[in-house]
Amino acid sequence: MTIHFGTDGWRAVISDTFTFANLRQVTQAIADAIASDAWNNGTVVHLTPDPKKLVVGFDTRFLSDRFASEVARVLAANGFIVYLTNADVPTPTLSFAVRQQNAMGGVMITASHNAPRYNGVKLKSAYGGSALPEQCRRVEVYLNDNENQGRGPNLMDYDQAIHAGLIQRFNPIPAYNDHLRTLIDFDKIAANPQRIVVDSMYGAGRGVIKGILQGTGCEVTEIRGEMNPGFGGVHPEPIGKFLGPLAGAIGTHLGNFGLATDGDADRIGAMDERGNFVDPHKIMALSLEYLHEKRGWSGSVVRTVSTTRMIDRLANQYGLKVHETPVGFNHIADIMMQEDVLIGGEESGGISFKGHIPEGDGILMGLLLLEIVSASGVTLYELIEDLLNRVGPAFYERTDLRLKRPVAKAQMTTQLINDAPAKIGGETVKEVASLDGVKYIMADDSWLLIRPSGTEPVLRVYAEGRSQDMVKALLGFGEQIAASIC
Repeated sequence: MTIHFGTDGWRAVISDTFTFANLRQVTQAIADAIASDAWNNGTVVHLTPDPKKLVVGFDTRFLSDRFASEVARVLAANGFIVYLTNADVPTPTLSFAVRQQNAMGGVMITASHNAPRYNGVKLKSAYGGSALPEQCRRVEVYLNDNENQGRGPNLMDYDQAIHAGLIQRFNPIPAYNDHLRTLIDFDKIAANPQRIVVDSMYGAGRGVIKGILQGTGCEVTEIRGEMNPGFGGVHPEPIGKFLGPLAGAIGTHLGNFGLATDGDADRIGAMDERGNFVDPHKIMALSLEYLHEKRGWSGSVVRTVSTTRMIDRLANQYGLKVHETPVGFNHIADIMMQEDVLIGGEESGGISFKGHIPEGDGILMGLLLLEIVSASGVTLYELIEDLLNRVGPAFYERTDLRLKRPVAKAQMTTQLINDAPAKIGGETVKEVASLDGVKYIMADDSWLLIRPSGTEPVLRVYAEGRSQDMVKALLGFGEQIAASIC
């Protein structure tokens, strides 16, 4: 089997590689890895999880509930007590349940924001975040070893496992909601209730935001909240091009602004009252400003290499330390577990803040954005305009450029560093960084990030400029690089 765990688990096309048979084999490897003495290896020294307890959840994708039941059957057959959610749940809800249940880990059946034909496995560790890279590698070792030895998965009858108490169905939403009430000021929301549209994109976040806002006075209209495993034929990713229905709902005055979550609700996007997409860069910057200025919180700030430098400009004003990490929330989580982090996030919409688990959470951040608007007494559009007037302007775009042939990532990175230009778009290149790909930082704080894919002939190009013309110039330079590679 060509099964590999990336930074956030394993994903594959349903009925191609993501099959019941392959999932059982992967689950057996997970059971073997978690049962091994080296699973935690000092990574959760402040926790004492129950070594026989695991949590399993699933999203709204085709057959996700059935896949989750198969995972539970294999884990039960290996002697684990499995807490299996009784319905689809957001990934951050599942992750919080791992901590709340004091479990050794968790398995979430989801392919997050990927196309409907995909499904996947997200593996969670005892601290409530994604499993560490070394833990995922351990799963791969057992997977390969089991295959080489011809060892199939242990499997227990579902009804028998239920009767024996090895599989226990539960609802993690109430405990998760109680936790959110310690992080979000619902009194502020109730003091100035809003009319909002929540776009769940047919994903596992459906009903969660609307449910927790009951009693606040907010008028919540939820769209795309019904079960639709095909996600209406689009990727369940909360970015502008997939949020036409949200724009339409706001345009017909169903709400004054909108919140959108992805397929498993660990990412956030928003839309203001004029139908403008509010990207995660602006959401994170607004959140940092609010948490520090209004709540008086402090701590370090963590962002990925592809996230706006508005974060840096705000942090510099506040005297807060900024960490830049490679792309992937797991890198943010590492720092969140090591020190006092005020907020951490990435450009794709995974954001978390102090007091929460080290996991991106679209539900949490949507509620915080609602609190920010309620507390401000102005519209979301006005909040963004004020932010950009003070720490912007910041225009952002990303594109993927296909190359003529595969090129080794290390080789391309070296080439991009050696051939670094003196200027792009008339601005001097003041710094060249290579934390994750190659990043050219301009004198005016604009930047261009080029990340070669390690698996396909693609350059991922990210650009942030102080004007639209600068963004075009940066992306144009990236296109020239792609065209020059033979």
